[in-house]
Amino acid sequence: MVTTHAAPRAQVLLASNRGPVSYALKDDGSLEPKRGGGGLVSGLSAIGSDVESVWVCAALGEGDREAVRRGVGENGVRMLDIDAEVFADAYNGIANSVLWFVQHMLYQTPLEPVFDAEFRRQWASYETYNLAFAEALAAEAGDGARVMVQDYHLALVPGMLREMRPDLRIGHFSHTPWAPVDYFRMLPDDIARRLLRGMLGADRLGFLTRRWASAFMASVAGVLPADEGELFGSSAMGGAGDRAGGQGGAGRAFFRHAPAGSLPSRETDIAVHPLGADGDFLRRRSHEPDVEERMAALREQIGAGRKTIVRVDRTELSKNIVRGLLAYRHLLDEHPEWRERVVHVAFAYPSRQDLAVYREYTEEVARVAAEINSSYGTESWTPVVLHVQDDFARSLAAYRLADVALVNPVRDGMNLVAKEVPVVSDAGCVLVLSREAGAYEELGQDALVVNPYDVTGTASALHAALSMGEGERGERTKRLAAAGTALPPRGWFLSQLEALAP
Repeated sequence: MVTTHAAPRAQVLLASNRGPVSYALKDDGSLEPKRGGGGLVSGLSAIGSDVESVWVCAALGEGDREAVRRGVGENGVRMLDIDAEVFADAYNGIANSVLWFVQHMLYQTPLEPVFDAEFRRQWASYETYNLAFAEALAAEAGDGARVMVQDYHLALVPGMLREMRPDLRIGHFSHTPWAPVDYFRMLPDDIARRLLRGMLGADRLGFLTRRWASAFMASVAGVLPADEGELFGSSAMGGAGDRAGGQGGAGRAFFRHAPAGSLPSRETDIAVHPLGADGDFLRRRSHEPDVEERMAALREQIGAGRKTIVRVDRTELSKNIVRGLLAYRHLLDEHPEWRERVVHVAFAYPSRQDLAVYREYTEEVARVAAEINSSYGTESWTPVVLHVQDDFARSLAAYRLADVALVNPVRDGMNLVAKEVPVVSDAGCVLVLSREAGAYEELGQDALVVNPYDVTGTASALHAALSMGEGERGERTKRLAAAGTALPPRGWFLSQLEALAP
């Protein structure tokens, strides 16, 4: 039985680890709010003031926790002050160090993972963390409300919430890839089943591409006992990854649940919604004065008349920044005619620096960049311009200057940078794109596609991109921009919300 702190009225609820606002605790004891953006924010604001909505999120730091204690908050936002140790176990111990690694296939399997007693202790925290969200959603939701749960942090919430509130329409969206079934089965059997059953508590599961949706269905078929239900799929599922499809959809892929306990038989639809770039916002924002200032500074660093290979990433292990730098070095070796004529503008913004493996990776990125500059640089030419301090205006400036965009992740749910650069690039750019990025399904036809592990192949693609004629480059850029903005964040959100309607 769920105890509510007020009469539940919300008809649309959103749940995510990170909310639309965060708080910093200043030296004088005051709290400074910082508001975020993105598709979830714009989508939720688009539903109209006549529909009451609530965003449930976690307190991420001491400022957020203090805001909860003082009762400070935004209207329509419920921030959960989950015990700090429980949160650390759930977020860093399980979500980011296990689930992220499985879905992105990042483990060095001779040595890891090791699912021992410490893992089980952290898993218990992950369940506690998910339960806190489920209870908050159950308390806030009005009769028959629609609930949109986000990502791998909250994979258990749909199943928990279904037991508490069978009347709700529940959706879950995965922003990551989904691992092939053989890799997913690396998880302990009971944990793998728990994750799948938790997600299948939803009425509708959303994925960024057909590939990830199909991998999820393969995991259901390969991991869950046959007597729990039947899986129905179609090779035409979704159609959203195709340029002709554009808007996403469920097709007719679904899991029909066998009766369990007191709950009736029901179905979970499997849907595809390929998140696109917000073209209108990017075009407007990329011509504001601070971006113009950053462009002038970058031009000075690059030097007149030189081409640019641009990448903008977090130093996330899956982004493959080091191999990108090695490919650039191979380009300079194999095609010395590009020396002094091209600069690799690499923005590698530190990510998850509270985890040792990420700190080590960030250091390796800086080391390889410095080695290239030391080996090939001259008094008038710095081969790699590396920036590690996050600066959105500077990123947009680099987008506008890009002749080539390098997006070579070893695995990525979508990768919005691949969609954003063609929208913003002033003179048109060539996209060198990993076939392991979700964006490949929509953009692969007009990109130069690479195997992200093949350094020499990536170097060849960079050479081809730099050598491409302006006419072909311009036509490719137009088609990439059109495909990349087909389902912008607002439409992406609303299409999912509409699909949850009874």
